Amino acid sequence: MTLLALTGGIASGKSTIARRLSEHGAVVIDADRIVRSVQQPGSPVLDAIAAAFGADVITAMGELDRPLLAQRAFGDAEAVARLNGIVHPAVRAESARRFAEALDADPRAIVVYDVPLLVEARAEDPWELVVVAHAPASQRRQRLIDLRGMSPEEADARLAAQVDDEQRLALADVVIDTTGTMADTLAQTDRLWERLRAEQTAAD
Repeated sequence: MTLLALTGGIASGKSTIARRLSEHGAVVIDADRIVRSVQQPGSPVLDAIAAAFGADVITAMGELDRPLLAQRAFGDAEAVARLNGIVHPAVRAESARRFAEALDADPRAIVVYDVPLLVEARAEDPWELVVVAHAPASQRRQRLIDLRGMSPEEADARLAAQVDDEQRLALADVVIDTTGTMADTLAQTDRLWERLRAEQTAAD
């Protein structure tokens, strides 16, 4: 199995790259979906979040009020660290289980861990390859405003809550530049897939 980490700042085009790799046949494991799964109503993670950030971050239906939690956490480094300390261990355990499951299903699988917080959460893991989707913060900020409807203040808070580009790029084995057109991004992703398959073939 080839295990690679795909990361990038918010609005970097990471999801587009993950989707393209999936179309080629990669097994994509989405860290954000795992986060949601470990925060299901009644879960220990959800209980711990409520204890740390207030009982009102849980809705009447027993679900996490994500916008309210974001208001209380993003932009406050200490609060973000506290939230990460609650969520990351559970996400780490569940992602490891899914990696093992993919390996059992196909020893030649190319598994892509789509993870926005690689620097913060899993930089120590033995990835075969770390792929970083990259666009300048100014361009990502504009995407958040234009494509996701955020206010400039909301966009700035989201960007400030993540590590800077230099830290993320320092981990990269491959950088996919997403500043250009969609076609440019997809072409770079296709070349990455061809490289991965060629390396597997050479290792056989």
